Amino acid sequence: MTDFAVEVPLWAPGNAGTAGNAAVAALSDGAVLDVRKDGDAAIVRVMASTSETTLVRLDVPLGSAVGYWHPGGEGEQPLPADWQRGWRPVGLVRSAPVGVLYDGAGRVLLGVAAHTTTPAHVRFGVSETLARYGIWLAVELAAGASYEVRVESGDTVGATLGALARWLTRDPLPVPAAARTPAYSTWYSYHRDVTAERVTAEAREASALGCGVLLLDDGWQRNALAGGYSGCGDWVPDAERFGDLGAHVAAVHDLGMRHVAWIAPLMLGPNSSAYRTLAGNAPREVSRLSCRILDPRRDTAREYVVDSCVSLVDRYGLDGLKVDFLDLASVYADDGGDELDAALALLCTELVGGLRALRGDELLIELRQPYAGPAMRRFGNLLRAGDCPADAAANRVRTRDIAALAPDAAVHSDMLMWDPAASPESAAHQLQSALYAVPQVSVRLTAQSAAHRDVTATWLAFWRRYAEVLLDGERHTGTPDDRYATVTATAGDRAVTTVYAPGRTAPVDPVSRPDTALVNATDAADVVVDVATAATVRLDVSDARGRAVGGHTAHLSPGPHRLAVPPAGSCLITPA
Repeated sequence: MTDFAVEVPLWAPGNAGTAGNAAVAALSDGAVLDVRKDGDAAIVRVMASTSETTLVRLDVPLGSAVGYWHPGGEGEQPLPADWQRGWRPVGLVRSAPVGVLYDGAGRVLLGVAAHTTTPAHVRFGVSETLARYGIWLAVELAAGASYEVRVESGDTVGATLGALARWLTRDPLPVPAAARTPAYSTWYSYHRDVTAERVTAEAREASALGCGVLLLDDGWQRNALAGGYSGCGDWVPDAERFGDLGAHVAAVHDLGMRHVAWIAPLMLGPNSSAYRTLAGNAPREVSRLSCRILDPRRDTAREYVVDSCVSLVDRYGLDGLKVDFLDLASVYADDGGDELDAALALLCTELVGGLRALRGDELLIELRQPYAGPAMRRFGNLLRAGDCPADAAANRVRTRDIAALAPDAAVHSDMLMWDPAASPESAAHQLQSALYAVPQVSVRLTAQSAAHRDVTATWLAFWRRYAEVLLDGERHTGTPDDRYATVTATAGDRAVTTVYAPGRTAPVDPVSRPDTALVNATDAADVVVDVATAATVRLDVSDARGRAVGGHTAHLSPGPHRLAVPPAGSCLITPA
């Protein structure tokens, strides 16, 4: 494998050709390129004539580029220089080899995705001397092996990422209707301080608010309170807190909810009974988590993981699992990354196969960033944003980023939490951050103030009313560097537009979309709309708690109008 601590000559001429609008060059002697057209796209097949790390560059003139999107780019400089970021590993549980270079109008100048079954390293950036933008792929291949790269350009960022995602996704796990209903999670609300009685009480409240899934997070299992993750490994219920887990699951089912339990199957703690027999299959330790990590390349480790998960679902009647910390397998990446990804794929294949034998197409499997990319769609159907407690902006960006590469999955927000003493508007902002995904709520519903209960009920009801538009409608999000400051979803004659940053203008067309919901997800007292077609409309305004604060008829001429909408409130625009 190439030593990435040694600088690679990024802009060497190499064995050059073209793929669509991009120049493509093989920078390693043993790499052979074959380019073919696939509709408006180009497919580059990279073959290895010898066993080595193949190095390939794709590049285009910089032109009017303003940003580069990739799955792990949240908060980064939109247009980095080629020397700023260095090489990044990507693989089955680490992001995805996808990226798009775009201009200020949101048109793609270069879109690239690599379909490879072995781990890759990627790099990208601007050449100061050549005024070109390059994307580099380094993939270790055996002699005679190959992988493919798809090259796109000319369409919008959203359309291009959708095309790349569909090309990358193979045999996705079916998405049952339950995956597309709001969920209640116990993590931020209780952490490990869970009991069957507490969780059932929360499920009762969640069901009344329209949640369809309960996610029982860490804390249900034996030795959960041992410190860090030192008790992980046995995966049996705690006898005091969940003395009859099956009865608890049945009680949640009686409320009309599905029940999904947390598991971190690769974690092996010294305080577990399993540690005595399995420690040899977990040679690497993560000291900050107080546990070792089972090596998925070992048959015994994989068999134990699969048996633990399948037995848990079967014995207690669970509807699925929240499979956590798969990315910790990366502790073994430096001693056989290609073998590691193959072993992880085998483990996940065996695991999902065993669970589907029990639950069929109704199986629910939650995966979170960074292992929520197209390669993992075979193994998960609830793809959740990475942890960002109370960070509404991060939740918004992460769910949009996941959705860009998972057009047919159920994209879930990170668990939504807020200060119990916060204003109703602050609580509403958290729920509004997840409008265009499936919300997971994680506050103590049984202890909510009346104001916060109003907020929770209002925005979950709003989400249910517009769910088909929010999840399946055509989305307009602007450019990624804008952090999705305004988002619009349209379907038929309905639209939902949300303004997330003060001073932004919301597009409104009351003629073609006579059922339009305008959401003010800011602390400003009004929203500027840009009306496409003149119309006389009814404006019904509500505050963050769903209370009506105004309603009147207005004539909206084409162009900008400032509408009074309370902070975290909404305005329904319908025909007069």
